[in-house]
Amino acid sequence: MLEQPSFGRRLRQMRTERGLSQAALAGDGMSTGYLSRLESGARQPTERVVAYLAGRLGITATDFEEPKAGSLAQALTVAASSASDAAVFALVGALASGEDQDRALRWQGLWLLARAERQNGDSPAELAHLEELVELGEALGLPELRARAHTQLARCLRSMGDITRAAGIAADAYRIASEAELSVHDTASALLALVAVETEAGRLADAQSHADELRALTQEETGTLPIEALWTASTVRLRQGDHTAARALLEEALERMDSHDSLLLWMRLRLAAASLHLQQNPPDTARAAYRLAEIEPVLALIGTPLHSQEMTLLQAQIAFHEGHDAEARRLHDSLTDPSTESACRMTFRDRVTLAVLHNRLLAREGHLDEAIAGLQQLGHDTHAGSNIDIAAEIWRVLAELLATTRPTTPPKDA
Repeated sequence: MLEQPSFGRRLRQMRTERGLSQAALAGDGMSTGYLSRLESGARQPTERVVAYLAGRLGITATDFEEPKAGSLAQALTVAASSASDAAVFALVGALASGEDQDRALRWQGLWLLARAERQNGDSPAELAHLEELVELGEALGLPELRARAHTQLARCLRSMGDITRAAGIAADAYRIASEAELSVHDTASALLALVAVETEAGRLADAQSHADELRALTQEETGTLPIEALWTASTVRLRQGDHTAARALLEEALERMDSHDSLLLWMRLRLAAASLHLQQNPPDTARAAYRLAEIEPVLALIGTPLHSQEMTLLQAQIAFHEGHDAEARRLHDSLTDPSTESACRMTFRDRVTLAVLHNRLLAREGHLDEAIAGLQQLGHDTHAGSNIDIAAEIWRVLAELLATTRPTTPPKDA
C-alpha cells in the first residue's frame, strides 16, 4: 500500500502540474476536505481511493510512488535541466536520504525546492527550506549564499506577515552584501527586501532613503533590476500619501518594461498599477479595470493560482467601489471558499485587504456593528504584529465608515 506522507506529496504535485483545484480533482466521488487531508498526509489512502484518484488524473496507481532518491547530485542534475515541478520535488527524497552530505549540493537542492514552493504559494513549506538555507549558508561561509538566503527568507516572512523578524533578516542580508561588496544584483535584491519590510513596518523615512540608494545603484543596469527599483520607490511614495509621485514612478516602470525581459514582471507591474489606481481618492476604477484587462491573456498563459487570486481580489474591490455589492460579495466568497485553497496562497497583506473588504460589505449589507467590531479587531491584530502600514489603512477605513454611518449629535445649548 502507498504510504504517507509520500503519497500526499505526489498527489499534490500531479494535481498542481495539471492545473487542477482540489474541488476539480475530487469531483463527485469525495469531499475536498478529505482530499486536503490526503495531500497533507493526515489520512492514509485506501486502494479504492487510490484507484479513483488515478482515474481522475489519467495515471496508474504506481505513478503515485515517489522515484528512488538516488544521489543528491543526480537529483539536482535532473531538476536543473527540467521545467517540471515534479523533477524539482523529486529532490525531497534525495535530501531526506542522508546518503549525500555535501553542504553545497544540499544548498542548491533546498534553493530549488524553496523556489518551487514559492511558485506554488506554499509559504510555510518555503519557510522551512529557507530556514535551513540560512543555516547552511552560515556553515559554508560564502557571502553570496548567505546574502541570498537571508534576502529570500526576509521576503517570505514579510509575505506571511512576520514583519518584526523580517526586518532583522532583511537588515542582515543588506549588511552581508555591503560588507562583502557583492554584485549589484545581490546588493539590490537585499535592498528590495529591506525597503519592502521597512514600508510595511511604517518606517517610511528609512524606506525612502534605501529606495533612493536602490535607484542610484541600479540606474546603469539593464534588465529588470531598475524596473523593480522604480516599482519599489513608487510603493514607498504611495505609503507616504504622495499618489502623484507614486503614479509617475510606476508609469515610468511600465513604459521601460519590455515583456521580453520578463513577462511575469510585466504582468505583476500591471497588477500593482491596478492596485495603485484603487488606492487613489476617489478610486479610479476605470484605469484599474483597464490594467487588469491588459493582463488577462497573459494570466491564462503563465499565471499561477496566486496571480489569479490577486486578480480576483482587485476585481472584487473594483466591484465594491462601483457599487456592485452582489458581485463584490461573490468574488470575495470565491476567495474564501476552502475548496479552492485561496486564502493560504495569498500574502498576509492581501488576506487583510480581503478581510477589510468583507467588513465593508457587511456594513452595506446592514450588519454595521459586526463590521465595526471586525475592523477594530483586525486593526489591533495587525498593529500588534508590527504591520503598521496595513494597520493605519484599517483605522482609516474604520474612521470613514463611522463618519458616514454614525450621525453626530449636536452639542446641547449651554
